[in-house]
Amino acid sequence: MMSHWTAPSVMHSVIRRAHILARKRTIVQPSSRHAASVYYLQRSCHGNLYEMVKKRSLDARTKADAQKNPNQKVCVQKDMEEEVEYDTDVIECPPHPQPRPPRQFQAKYQDYSQAADHKFPGAPSSSKYMPTAKQVFFKPVKYDTRTSGTLLDWQKQSDMDKHMSKDPCRQMSKDPFKQPAEDPCEQFKRMSLKNDPKQCPPSGSAAPDGGDGCNGKDSGDPNKSLKLKCLFGALAAMVAGGLIAWFLASTKNDDNKGAGGGSAGDDNSADAKRGVSGVTSPDSSEKLPKHVPYLIIGGGTAAFSAFRSIKSNDAKAKVLIVSNEYRKPYMRPPLSKELWYTPNTNEKPIKDYRFKQWTGSERSLFFEPDEFFVDPEKLEESVNGGIAVAQGFSVQKVDAQNHTVILNDGYKITYDECLIATGCAPKNLPMFRDAAPSVREKVMVYRTPDDFDRLRRYAAEKRSITIVGNGFIGSELACSLAHYSKENGGGKIYQVFQESGNMSKVLPNYLSRWTMAKMKNQGVCVIPNASIKSATRDEESLKLELNNGMTLLSDIVVVCVGCSPNTNLASPSKLELDRTLGGFVVNAELEARRNLYVAGDVSCFYDPLLGRRRVEHHDHSVVSGKLAGENMTGAKKPYVHQSMFWSDLGPEIGYEGIGLADSSLPTVGIFALPSATDARPSTDNLTINREEDDGSKHTIIIDEKSNSDVVTCDDDAHGEQPNYGRGVIFYLKNEKIVGVLMWNLFSRVGLARTIINQNKKYDDLNEVAKLFEIHS
Repeated sequence: MMSHWTAPSVMHSVIRRAHILARKRTIVQPSSRHAASVYYLQRSCHGNLYEMVKKRSLDARTKADAQKNPNQKVCVQKDMEEEVEYDTDVIECPPHPQPRPPRQFQAKYQDYSQAADHKFPGAPSSSKYMPTAKQVFFKPVKYDTRTSGTLLDWQKQSDMDKHMSKDPCRQMSKDPFKQPAEDPCEQFKRMSLKNDPKQCPPSGSAAPDGGDGCNGKDSGDPNKSLKLKCLFGALAAMVAGGLIAWFLASTKNDDNKGAGGGSAGDDNSADAKRGVSGVTSPDSSEKLPKHVPYLIIGGGTAAFSAFRSIKSNDAKAKVLIVSNEYRKPYMRPPLSKELWYTPNTNEKPIKDYRFKQWTGSERSLFFEPDEFFVDPEKLEESVNGGIAVAQGFSVQKVDAQNHTVILNDGYKITYDECLIATGCAPKNLPMFRDAAPSVREKVMVYRTPDDFDRLRRYAAEKRSITIVGNGFIGSELACSLAHYSKENGGGKIYQVFQESGNMSKVLPNYLSRWTMAKMKNQGVCVIPNASIKSATRDEESLKLELNNGMTLLSDIVVVCVGCSPNTNLASPSKLELDRTLGGFVVNAELEARRNLYVAGDVSCFYDPLLGRRRVEHHDHSVVSGKLAGENMTGAKKPYVHQSMFWSDLGPEIGYEGIGLADSSLPTVGIFALPSATDARPSTDNLTINREEDDGSKHTIIIDEKSNSDVVTCDDDAHGEQPNYGRGVIFYLKNEKIVGVLMWNLFSRVGLARTIINQNKKYDDLNEVAKLFEIHS
């Protein structure tokens, strides 16, 4: 039995040893993902006294550390003790298999094992330890990141968490060991590292979230190769985009050069000139007036004629012309006629495009000089009104209900009266329009002064030129180029068309073939009944394969196959178009909608005598523009004018026509022919059916079968040809005269208009022909 002296000594020893164990206990950091397995020491514990001492010691030390480092209070963990039960029996682990700690912990574990039977490392030499402890407690160990001198420091803690496993010797009498919640300090640090890339651990060290660097990524920039690939990919995409943009731009330029719109492929082209001097006037649409009394869309002949008519009825009228061209209004007929006969070969370009008329007088291609026009910015301030031209602007839409015009850039102009006179655009053949760029740059259309400059330069360089088409422009241009080439020692001029003769849609068959023979005499190599089958680039020339087996080498091809009306405004403006003839449908007063008029080539009007028509002649543009201008000022007159046309095929051939001159109609031609015996001219009555002669002294019989398909390009026509010096041709419909063509007769248009307006049948057309004085 224990004496009174022995009991206090034993109790004092137990308390001292418990206190030493509490102070020297090693702190192990649990893993943030799973509970760390710790090789706990087997010690004896005497009831609740040991737990109380240990808990108080840990609490005191935690509070002291928190006071020393107040800024780290966010990482101070609450002491969440788990209830454990202790078994009074000694738990002995089987000798085999005995789980061993990792290699880096074996030394420390050996120290713990020795301390169980001998002495705890670091304890005073006089301290006694309990070699007979029977209980082993199992409890997750709390840790403090600021504790030094523990088993493992902070840098090695995560490695221990990865390699330590549960103690196979731990056995719990009730609930299994639970995984602790995520450490808030670890969570805080991990969030700090994610938000601040500068606090990333050094390359090669472990990050708090278990990755190799910041946010689980390698801090040594393992994506360097990926970044380089992205960079090279972006550069490649930029280069590819640039090449595609260049290709599209060059294709567009080639289309403009070859297909139309009058652009050229070199320094003297329209695009080049517009890039230098062809700027919009004014330079911004914001400088245009927001409201004008009279607004005209288009800058051609009809537009300027309308202005003159408006000004004559309203002396102080303010008129604004919106034109997509970069020039003031000009006339087009001299481009294919008089300009080529004017001796100004050294001028590049011709100043003001001045030319001599057939009468000998000289004038400019432009209707008025630049000083005649008012600056668009000063139109509103002009006291006496005037006309201003906005050059280089296009209209996108006409809002007829609100009297508003919208330009392509969105700028709006309101008006009181508006006229649409947008004219026509030259056509191109699909085989040229869809050809390769190298072919398109050798193909052009003919419509503007820029086209004249380009073609004139080619002719001056003695290039061979091929004209495609036999209409007004094609035939006139072929004769003019042949004359220019002969005068300046130029290249060969070809004309290719599918019909059997020149002007075959207007002239009767016999007169068309006679005109073709005259053109050959002037130096044009005419190739009828042929069409271009294919076109390929052959070094500096185009190789043209014809459907008749011929092959032409030409430096430039000019397409003259008519034009189509510019009716792009119809759909957005909700205006009606004629499905057969094209053009805007207007009433007798040339009005498409209230206060909105249409004139010129683009108008499709109703003719009381000839039905609905659309005319593409200069005179029609002048007269219809004049009438539209009068109606814009309140005249409200109907359009009953029979417009005329004229053409010149060199110095020997010139004619004027009026009405419906269509070669598909029956015709009667009466000509004054030279006599073989005397100088008195006689007449010959030629009908479309080549009926018997009327007994006149000179009878000319035209054999339609004598036309040969063999093409010759000789300067002189073979064989004797009839001479249609002067005459008149009547076009009949229901035995009434609907059209008159005066061959080498001039200043008789008024008489012809009167005959058509009578709208009656004539028994003897010879008597009618005498009115034209064809023998004088």
